[in-house]
Amino acid sequence: MSGWIAVAGLGPGDDALVTPEVQASLDQATDVIGYIPYVARVTPRDGLTLHPSDNRVELDRATHALRLAAEGRRVVVVSSGDPGVFAMASALFEALEAGPRDWLTLDIRILPGITAMLAAAARLGAPLGHDFCAINLSDNLKPWALIEQRLRLAAQAGFAMGFYNPRSTSRPHQFARALEILREECGGDRLISFARDVTKPGEVLRTVTLAEATAEMADMRTMVILGNADTRRVGRFVYTPRRAE
Repeated sequence: MSGWIAVAGLGPGDDALVTPEVQASLDQATDVIGYIPYVARVTPRDGLTLHPSDNRVELDRATHALRLAAEGRRVVVVSSGDPGVFAMASALFEALEAGPRDWLTLDIRILPGITAMLAAAARLGAPLGHDFCAINLSDNLKPWALIEQRLRLAAQAGFAMGFYNPRSTSRPHQFARALEILREECGGDRLISFARDVTKPGEVLRTVTLAEATAEMADMRTMVILGNADTRRVGRFVYTPRRAE
């Protein structure tokens, strides 16, 4: 088996934030596999085959990549942000675990990227300056009751939080419930920021208190960051002090 697979993060949207390591893998690839809008970010060229596919077929996508690499192809599986954060790296290893044993000898590389939470935090200032956690608010792969439990426990522990996939057309009411839980646990004065299309031309940043926040402020293109009890504004920035007592 002379092929290889790189699972690569394309960053939050701005091409300037694609790492040189990821770009080098794309330059060497014979095949690029991924969700339609992510593959669309890859420039076509001679000798490169693009394999766009729809959402929610991650395991099929990963299995396809492994099969191509076993045939000697140089395959890049693309994700937005970082491939290890709610993205394709875990799906690839799921497919590897379920596949034939000879796939275990494949050359597999996970190439990090700038995930949306970190890109949004940088635009806002430093809201993740102390301990923080990331929670995916989609219940496609886990029950909503578990999400509620994690929200409460993270709030009680005093973490700042980054929320991925806060609100979609198929589940428009769950983010409203998440805000209710956060207000119950944190009160209404906590700062919460909404970063939509971060690093893209239509980027919008907005910071309000939890009391002012509404579900309509977020959609699937929005990264939401909740500060901890010490998070504050300084000018146009939001930051969390490095120390806690």
